[in-house]
Amino acid sequence: MTHQEIIAHLPYSKPFLFVDELLNIDENRVEGSFTFDENLEFYKGHFKDYPVTPGVILTETMAQIGVVCLGIYLLNNSFNYDISIALTSTDIDFIKPVFPNEKVRVFSEKIYFRFGKLKCKVSMKNSLNELVCQGEIAGMITTRKQVI
Repeated sequence: MTHQEIIAHLPYSKPFLFVDELLNIDENRVEGSFTFDENLEFYKGHFKDYPVTPGVILTETMAQIGVVCLGIYLLNNSFNYDISIALTSTDIDFIKPVFPNEKVRVFSEKIYFRFGKLKCKVSMKNSLNELVCQGEIAGMITTRKQVI
């Protein structure tokens, strides 16, 4: 499966798609990037006169690249649109802010993938290669009917 095919299988679309490109991916890790466009809606109110990317959006970006993209890759040919990857847990430490128009890179390393659950150690760095946030995110493979 190519990088573009993996992104095409993501169950998100703009404005909630936080993956621009996948740089590397294999059965144990993934690296991808996203640029936070200054026109994203959440910047209008977070924070007043000093826009900063919300932590929940940074977490979502790491989950989309670091767990969902890796999960699609690991499932490869068995992935279909009736399958979804639902977030089950996060433990993230935030170190630096991310501002509008910043490009970030997400790095994820598989801790385990068993019994339909994928858990990864994730980190995000800014364009200066400074650590922005890091932690662990887990997701579970489920059918769309189970998610609803």
